[in-house]
Amino acid sequence: MSGAIRVLVADDETSARKRLLQFLSLQPGVTLAGEACNGLEACEQIARLQPDLVFLDVEMPELTGLEVVRRIGTANMPATIFATAYDHYALDAFDANAMDYLLKPFDQARFDAAMGKARRWLAAGSGPFHQQLGKVMAALEPAREAQDRILVKSGEVQHLVKVADIMYISAEGNYVRLHTAAGEHLMRERMAGILERLDGALFRRIHRSHIVNLDHVKKLLPWFGGDSLVMMADGCRLTLSRNHREALRDFA
Repeated sequence: MSGAIRVLVADDETSARKRLLQFLSLQPGVTLAGEACNGLEACEQIARLQPDLVFLDVEMPELTGLEVVRRIGTANMPATIFATAYDHYALDAFDANAMDYLLKPFDQARFDAAMGKARRWLAAGSGPFHQQLGKVMAALEPAREAQDRILVKSGEVQHLVKVADIMYISAEGNYVRLHTAAGEHLMRERMAGILERLDGALFRRIHRSHIVNLDHVKKLLPWFGGDSLVMMADGCRLTLSRNHREALRDFA
């Protein structure tokens, strides 16, 4: 391609974005098109700015990096280098289909190697890249269903939470709180977004503010106005609203 490579950096970690910007500043023929700190912003900026290359974090709030690809569509994605701290399903798919990625924390040499591959993609045209990306996304569809851990970021600290350990989830504005026997984890995500990542046979939304793991539901108690109380195994009581009563029909 001719002209400078226009790059979009999409990562919710400020330190990670700064690191990428620092490494990009040392690359000849590269300009920064924009930055995004969550998946929705990434989608908006990809559509509006039409960058040549995207550095896309796999785990972001609102939409994950992989959900960004699904929303934009593999045929419409710019050349993309994924970044991740831990996602073994994605890494296996990337490796199997020769899709490059940056495993955090990465250094200048690893970044330069990824940038070199991106330049080769751009020089060859979009066809080979889109073919690779399509294979990766196809490989990740069954893996997405089998995911048994969720990566939760708390500042610069990252926790791996076993999905089976989540007793229930409560909404807190633009965040959700994962409740486990070992403690709680606050995660920047919407209820609809987290529900899409969970096994629908096990996790049910019982209220606009609550999702429960059926394995941790002890019993239902009558309540007022057509609502019910859901008694959890840890003794917590949650409201089953009239609008979501079908979610626990198994327990009726």
